Amino acid sequence: MRNPEDQRHLLAQAVLHVRSQRATSRRTLADVMRLSPTTAGQYADQLIASGHLNENGLEKGPMGRPKRSLTTNADAGWFAGIEFNAERIQGVRVDFSGAKTDSRIISLPEAVTPKAVIAEISKLITALAKSATGSLLGIGVGVPGIVDPIAGIARDYAFIEGWKDVPLAQQLHDKHHVTVTLDNNLRAIALAERWFGGAAELADYVVLGPRSGFGIAIVIGGRIVTGTEHAAGEIGRWPWPDGGELHDALSSPAVWRRLAGKTKRASLPADLHSALAAFAEQRDEARAAIIADYARVLGSLHLLLDTHSYFLHGPLTALGDAFCTDISSSIASLAPSLQNKPLRLLRSQLGDDAGALGAASLAMETWMP
Repeated sequence: MRNPEDQRHLLAQAVLHVRSQRATSRRTLADVMRLSPTTAGQYADQLIASGHLNENGLEKGPMGRPKRSLTTNADAGWFAGIEFNAERIQGVRVDFSGAKTDSRIISLPEAVTPKAVIAEISKLITALAKSATGSLLGIGVGVPGIVDPIAGIARDYAFIEGWKDVPLAQQLHDKHHVTVTLDNNLRAIALAERWFGGAAELADYVVLGPRSGFGIAIVIGGRIVTGTEHAAGEIGRWPWPDGGELHDALSSPAVWRRLAGKTKRASLPADLHSALAAFAEQRDEARAAIIADYARVLGSLHLLLDTHSYFLHGPLTALGDAFCTDISSSIASLAPSLQNKPLRLLRSQLGDDAGALGAASLAMETWMP
């Protein structure tokens, strides 16, 4: 006899399997959860009775008896996904079946304070609730910088003055009275690729985030790698030639300056994505040097991680699929040992909502009935 907490966990896992369509019937639910058909059926009955699952239609296979299909009930409630940086807050509302039903963005003023950021996040969640169906079930937040997801504390973010050891999860819980889950925004984006992007069938992959800095999120065996101090993936701090660090050469602002022939202190355009798109067709020495630098970094990562795919996020996606293809091709020439296991670098299709969708995925994955 399982204790109530274990029961809640198993029920939540059943919902995740149905939502992801790994389980579409009682039989497949039993298979993926490695339960007896009777036990899986009991879980299905309980979740149908509570309004979290629906059982409808007939799923007829080529042989044997037809099976009724299980689906999540989209109206059972909703999740808020929030992702922010020093310039803006992005929020999405996702229904219980995992479909995005609203998306909003708030710009932040210069020199914004931690207190003001938290107040604006709360306002955005309230705005998402106005036209929602069902109750708010959980909040996920993709936080820039160093995050302690277990304690729910945002440890450090250099671009908001005073952003040190902020008890963000507790403060949002006190306001909205639901479970609040935090993680680094790139690790949240890795979940977005799982639920909304190209990694639905992948157990191993890496998200590349060359934005104002440069970080990665690593997924191995279906689990996100966080590290002992919750700082795994901060490769932007790797030493780089000329006494700098990797993000000095390969972050999105650095790449734009290199392509545009600007100095390291040159002011950035208001819309970096559009400014980079103007160089999508450029083929010159500056681009070739950037391709070679990315190839060295990704080749080293691939030798270390031996993962399936890499997903490029952020403003550099504006450089198009050719940017990714050329990096992949360059890796083979720079690292002959990788010629027989080529790296797949893919331009993410999730767009600006990626971080907020990933944050909503955090809430979906941690929800329990």
